[in-house]
Amino acid sequence: RENFIQLCNPHLEKMKEDILYHFALGTGTHDFPALFGDVKFVCVGGSPSRMKAFIAYMAEELGLGSPARDHPNICAGTDRYAMYKVGPVLSVSHGMGIPSISIMLHELIKLLYHAKCSNITIIRIGTSGGIGLEPGSVVITRQSVDATFKPQFEQVVLGKTVVRSTNLDEELAKELMQCSKEINQFNTVIGNTMCTLDFYEGQGRLDGAICLYSEEEKLRYLKEAYDSGVRNIEMESSVFAAMCNLSGVKAAVVCVTLLNRLEGDQISSSHDVLVEYQQRPQKLVGYFIKKSLGKV
Repeated sequence: RENFIQLCNPHLEKMKEDILYHFALGTGTHDFPALFGDVKFVCVGGSPSRMKAFIAYMAEELGLGSPARDHPNICAGTDRYAMYKVGPVLSVSHGMGIPSISIMLHELIKLLYHAKCSNITIIRIGTSGGIGLEPGSVVITRQSVDATFKPQFEQVVLGKTVVRSTNLDEELAKELMQCSKEINQFNTVIGNTMCTLDFYEGQGRLDGAICLYSEEEKLRYLKEAYDSGVRNIEMESSVFAAMCNLSGVKAAVVCVTLLNRLEGDQISSSHDVLVEYQQRPQKLVGYFIKKSLGKV
């Protein structure tokens, strides 16, 4: 059954042209069905270089290009986001934090709609701070929760607070977990992900420019988070889950933990170790895509 993007905006039908400004793309200047109509998997992550590395990895895994082949940035006309494509896989950077990924998702969802894509799976791959996990563990998000551990995303629209659900696709999470068991290369868990508005105070760090709470208060808060089911902390998953839900898109969040926040706040692992950690979500999602395409 064909499952198309649900666009929750009746005003778009009245527009002669839709300009995706932050992608430097537009329906009047680009043939979206020709460019993107075959896309089935969209992977998004914060860093442009990481998303370029991911598309090169997928090209090799799917036998669609050599490791030395260059992959052009589809959004080269802007410096806001980077986008790469190989076969049915689209790889897009989203920057850091809720505002940045929100802008990207509005335009990405419209892009997929204009391209008449169907049966899309969108997965955010990234890094996070772990709670009670060994560094390098991968967390598949069950629910994204806010800083009070509620599974919701709040946004002020026209001066009124709108609350949206942040549940993610349960079956997709189970499929990803099974894939991790099959590749058997690193520890993977399914747990809640806390999404915050800030890297420092919002995540209870002691090493920011401002900190007006004690270490004891910080640890009490993080243990409360752990007891509520939270296993990692990042800054994008809530709006990601909310927008994918509204658009009828199957979605997941897969993040590696770079440290255990119960043991410290600063990331002290070596560059080489961090690079290997960051490749773990790519390996897991890459295997999932290959398996979905019958290439495993």
